[in-house]
Amino acid sequence: MLVNIPYPRKSRAWNFRLFGLLSLFLAILSFFFSFMPNRTARANVFIDREELGLATAGEFSVLTYNVAGLPQLISSAKTPRASSIKRIGARIGAFDIVNVQEDFNYNEYLYADNGHPYRTEAMGSIPFSDGLSTLSKYPIVEIERIAWKHCSGADCLTPKGFSYMRIQLGRDVFLDVYNLHATAQDNPDAVKARRENLQQFAAYLKAHSSDEAVLIMGDFNAHYAFSEDNIRSFKEETGMRDGWVELQQQGKVPVIRDSFKAGLALDIDEHCESIDKIYFRSSDRLAFEAKSYRVEKDLFEDESGLALSDHCAVSMQFEWKIIGDKQDSSLSGISEQKDNVLNKVAKL
Repeated sequence: MLVNIPYPRKSRAWNFRLFGLLSLFLAILSFFFSFMPNRTARANVFIDREELGLATAGEFSVLTYNVAGLPQLISSAKTPRASSIKRIGARIGAFDIVNVQEDFNYNEYLYADNGHPYRTEAMGSIPFSDGLSTLSKYPIVEIERIAWKHCSGADCLTPKGFSYMRIQLGRDVFLDVYNLHATAQDNPDAVKARRENLQQFAAYLKAHSSDEAVLIMGDFNAHYAFSEDNIRSFKEETGMRDGWVELQQQGKVPVIRDSFKAGLALDIDEHCESIDKIYFRSSDRLAFEAKSYRVEKDLFEDESGLALSDHCAVSMQFEWKIIGDKQDSSLSGISEQKDNVLNKVAKL
């Protein structure tokens, strides 16, 4: 069974900014580069609770990957985009939950050979898409896309932001998953916008996931070592645990360096900080334990050793278990949403 989860038609991600001739150029370019709805998209389908396992503990793997899905003519990746992204789509199937950024113009290639049974539907190509896609072994029962209120430069030409998914690990086991792509570059305007991005995201987390187990994976474009970034305060304010900090740094956040200068995204390994981050947080009912952290270089290279994107993919392994007897308060909401979706489908 394959279920492509449609994006909300009233999503706030459509509240984006388009600027001048460059925007028009991108729109025309997008028309020639796969500007079409996903051909395999279907109506949202909910799995009956009886079909899900009664497990109270388990494990799962996750991956975050910026796939450099801008049109070939303006992409900074060194390999052909269509064929490279098709390879990426097949290879990410080894991970249970995958967040992808910059999934703009080649979504049909990303999904062509991919085996995940649950996948978010693409919004289209630039300048209409936020580039955020989530692929999952487990049912995705809710989704919302939110655009940044602040942006800078070329990032204002697409509705970049973050997406929220509620993923069902078991019959009564739910996880709030977020995909994110923050403003890029380190000039003053970009830094200010990125700080505003993380403040907006933190406020959303407090309002929507304060009592929930949370997994965040995405391209933060931020470093702990850079004094102008507020990624350190974001981590503290939201109570998130950074997978790299926990497993590779023995829980120690890197110190701020006055002379800090960001390196190339492809030059990272397990021993240095990446802008592509994985955060997690347990709840009173669902506890996580991080088991491994890995920069997946070899898996995402072509035959000549060239990277399939201009970023490295980052993966983690987790173990989870139910703690306490608290009933998940969102079960009634899930049932109500299921009825609403089925009524909408019946009218099609």
